[in-house]
Amino acid sequence: MSGGASSLEHDPSASLRKPPREQSRWLMSLAKAARFPLMLAGAAPLVSGGLLVVQAWLLANVLDAAIVKQAPRQELLGGILTIAALMALRACITWAGERAGADASERIKRHVRQALFVRLLHKGPDWSRKRASGEIASALVDQVEALDGFFAKYLPAMAAAALLPVAFAVVLLPVDVVAGLVLLITAPLIPLFMALVGWGAQGASRRHLRAFARLSGFFADRLRGLSTLKLYGRAEAEAASVVAASDALRQRTMSVLRIAFLSSAVLEFFAALGVAGVAVYIGLTYLGFLDVRWSPLTLQAGLFCLLMAPEVYAPLRQFAAHYHDRAAALAAVTQISTLFDGLPQDESAAAESAVPVAFAPGGAALAVAGLTMAATGRPQPVLSEAALSLAPGEHAALMGPSGIGKSTLIEAIARLRPSVGDVSIDATPLSQWCEADLRARVALIGQQPQLLAGSIADNIRLGRPAASDADVLEAARRACVLEFASSLPQGLDTPLGSRGHGLSGGQAQRVALARLFLRDPGLILLDEPTAHLDDATQTRVLDEILKFAAGRTLLLATHSPAVAARLPRVLRIADAKVKDV
Repeated sequence: MSGGASSLEHDPSASLRKPPREQSRWLMSLAKAARFPLMLAGAAPLVSGGLLVVQAWLLANVLDAAIVKQAPRQELLGGILTIAALMALRACITWAGERAGADASERIKRHVRQALFVRLLHKGPDWSRKRASGEIASALVDQVEALDGFFAKYLPAMAAAALLPVAFAVVLLPVDVVAGLVLLITAPLIPLFMALVGWGAQGASRRHLRAFARLSGFFADRLRGLSTLKLYGRAEAEAASVVAASDALRQRTMSVLRIAFLSSAVLEFFAALGVAGVAVYIGLTYLGFLDVRWSPLTLQAGLFCLLMAPEVYAPLRQFAAHYHDRAAALAAVTQISTLFDGLPQDESAAAESAVPVAFAPGGAALAVAGLTMAATGRPQPVLSEAALSLAPGEHAALMGPSGIGKSTLIEAIARLRPSVGDVSIDATPLSQWCEADLRARVALIGQQPQLLAGSIADNIRLGRPAASDADVLEAARRACVLEFASSLPQGLDTPLGSRGHGLSGGQAQRVALARLFLRDPGLILLDEPTAHLDDATQTRVLDEILKFAAGRTLLLATHSPAVAARLPRVLRIADAKVKDV
């Protein structure tokens, strides 16, 4: 249990440090993705504030005419209707501003998620294997969602809080200098003290989001291994660990809420102080206990000051209500930057450096020279200055004991692992291939195929999404999928669970192989495609593979001498080199 709880702990002093300036700049740069709706969202409270001044002056004028001048109701009707129209107009403007802010936030979140997906694909599966899937999912969903309040609420409120209080106080100066000065002096104190409280809120938010991300990964890993935990009698112990981790998250959530309430208390104290000061001053002036004016204070002027005094602090109240959104957004940006080894910039710029490659149909030429690859936990490289070449249309088997580097070599050729050396396909360096062309030219079927939740046919159709039902059926036949699918109640429409739950290893391998028969690659890379098959099925599947690979280049990694004997050329990995047998 202590191990589960400690996994959520980290250095509190580190979380109190300000985020790097580039993170703040990156967050603000996202506004370019929704510039127009953000401008509307920021302008709405300013326009509404201007109408508020007119509304308050008209209301004070109507009350003054009704109380002091004893004007008949017919004369007041026009002013009352104008006030009602202004209130309705301000409500519409506020609604439009909120809609624009929500629209801007959705655009930006979609933009960030797409950028993170591109970065995830750019880094490849070797990078993602080293991260907890729960943390990656939390970053793509929860951390990005934390940006919502910053753009939808905080930025519009910040524009209103920066301009409206000062503007309202300046408007009051010609009406009453003292009231205007009281508001003008007290209003800036609120952001000052809020900033002091906000430093603690930002640190608490970073601690909270980090704990939440770790809890997501912690819970996802336990859920994935639930069957294993139950088999070894660890279910209750791990349930206690989840409870401890959840309690740690609860404590951090409460610390964030305490700071948020403290920030609101600071605001309300100074706002109440300012409004009370103006009210006391006007009351004492009317009672004759205070006389600092050059002219008598009319009822209209006094009511106007009293009506506007709370409105001076209203934008600041709104700003304070969403000030925590800024801290949460910066904490989310820090978490994303930490998890993804930096913030996603314009990933398309890197993609543009890889231009489309023109290649002829048929087999692809493969050349590998000086390939060196290391593996985690191994003092010696898996491959060192390895070299091999395959002519267009050539077939070769790649042999060697388990762990020797066959899968590593195949994944490096497919640009799924980082490597040092030269790999060329069709005489074009691997780094210069754009992703779409490379995936169209090269087909890789690994030892552990990725199957998704959906039907068997849906998983086969991943090889070519536009494939017809007849094409999927033919691919399933060639991969011997129909041999087991035909005995299922729904056939190829049988639904599978996540990661192909419901199929054996050999059946999942055949579903993945069926995808190959829907494609038209020039280079086929297969990693133990018949490892989980019986001899008869292995022979039929291998016959279909070789038939399909005719005219295409094939590199097939295998342990089986019988499989290797079916190919005209055999390569073996030994002493970190690739050698012909």
